[in-house]
Amino acid sequence: MDQLFAPWRIEWIEREEEPIEGCPFCVLPDRDADRESRIVARSEHAFVLLNNYPYNPGHVMVIPYAHEGEYGELSEAIMLDHAQLKAATFEAMRRSFDPAGFNAGMNLGGDAAGGSIDDHVHTHVVPRWRGDTNYMAVIGDTTVIVEGLAETYDRLHEAFAELDGATATDLDDAVEVSF
Repeated sequence: MDQLFAPWRIEWIEREEEPIEGCPFCVLPDRDADRESRIVARSEHAFVLLNNYPYNPGHVMVIPYAHEGEYGELSEAIMLDHAQLKAATFEAMRRSFDPAGFNAGMNLGGDAAGGSIDDHVHTHVVPRWRGDTNYMAVIGDTTVIVEGLAETYDRLHEAFAELDGATATDLDDAVEVSF
């Protein structure tokens, strides 16, 4: 039997979390607990949330506050802010992870698109490195994540805080990004 040793996962397993009633993308930003909710940055109309089940370290979602399932139904102001926050996310990832590239995409169209939350538009941003897809994922049907979410949060928070127009009060609050 193959075994993977990932002691940092115990933090995730043993965490005490209130069940979320309703859309998590609507509930999480209203909590007064950005770090606990894994919200690393905010702008006027959107926020950046660490993915709880990352494909790679740094996997985030850029999410408009507006609960809308159809991308074309977002206002121009929300679309622009969402796009600008994605650009800021790419820059923060370059500064904190120095990836070789990115995958960015949206799951639109409900269940057929593969998204688990299909009624609230969001964009996945995944940093990529040469060779990050290895035999474990291809043959072993196993993904190896090399960094815990708390460490990823810290690295991205620091990188967002360094961006022009960003304001960071402390590590427990998301970085405010203005465009």
